[in-house]
Amino acid sequence: MELNGKLAVVTGGTRGVGAGIARAFVEAGAEVVVGARRAPEAGLKGAEFRALDVRDPASVGRFFAGLPRLDVLVNNAGGTPYRLLADADAERHARVLELNLTAPLTVTLAGYGLLRRARGSVLMIGSVSGVRPSPGSAAYGAAKAGLENLARSMAVEWAPEVRVNTLVLGMVRTELAHLHYGGEEGVAAVSRTVPLGRLAEPADVGAAAVFLASDAAAYVTGASLQVHGGGERPAFLDAATVNKEG
Repeated sequence: MELNGKLAVVTGGTRGVGAGIARAFVEAGAEVVVGARRAPEAGLKGAEFRALDVRDPASVGRFFAGLPRLDVLVNNAGGTPYRLLADADAERHARVLELNLTAPLTVTLAGYGLLRRARGSVLMIGSVSGVRPSPGSAAYGAAKAGLENLARSMAVEWAPEVRVNTLVLGMVRTELAHLHYGGEEGVAAVSRTVPLGRLAEPADVGAAAVFLASDAAAYVTGASLQVHGGGERPAFLDAATVNKEG
């Protein structure tokens, strides 16, 4: 086990990617606390649930005040609906920025003292939306771009006591994948655009998170690990009329 004896917090860890990370941490021997606004319906075997609203500083403060220590913090809570820029006012887009950028900053600052004493690590959950155009989720993309830069700055300011890294995720197949890609036919069509031929599973993300949280990554900080199956095939390659087989 790579995380034996470590206490890890996963925000938004009750479903999807967060639950995948929490399960991987449990399997790696960590004591895991998941924080979210609502408890999971079925629970997560081996993990403890504690109420947490990452957008509420008072809730964040209570959450960390109740922890005996903290070795690993995973800022996973986040998300966005599909919303074109001109279809909403700036205030509504700002709420997406708050959830995906300001809230991880609030949470990490609240946990900093515990992390520093443990010489722990922080893991930001980023997205390819932060490194390419993100039509329909522009505020989310902007927030994820900022989150990755924030992590790099934290890594420099807080070294050598606290390591800070980012997992840059591509498309992940979760229980809500149909909202983004459609049914099985849509998921299959989207999967064909990924070089590895499939969407990530939450367990794929969990395995990468375990590595960055473990002592195997003791010399890794300020880094961004891309977990996207090879990214996106450049559209021009399919549009060009040369170099085609047959």
